[in-house]
Order: sequence, then C-alpha cells, then structure tokens
Amino acid sequence: MAGASKNSRTTVATQKFICPDCGGEIVMKTFFENGKLKNLAECQKCKRIERRPKDFK
Repeated sequence: MAGASKNSRTTVATQKFICPDCGGEIVMKTFFENGKLKNLAECQKCKRIERRPKDFK
C-alpha cells in the first residue's frame, strides 16, 4: 500500500514583498562580484537595493 510521500503533501507558498516607500514589488537578485555570489533584494519601481527584503522597513 503505497501512499504519497511527506514532501508531496506539503503546499509551497511564495511570499511577495512590497516596498514601503513606493509600493513596488521587491525581488531577489543574484550578483557575481569580486569572485563571490551576492543575493540582494531590489525594488522594481524605485530601484532601491538592500541586503534582504526585511531591510526595506
């Protein structure tokens, strides 16, 4: 009697982050600088860049 695996039963929800200044959507971008990968959050409207979406507040 085979059932569905535990991972297939979980639901995946993505969270959208909104910029408090202009109301634009914040997306995560990956940059390659000085031989290192950097993940930065950027607002689509005002082009503001922070380290993570929580830093926009």
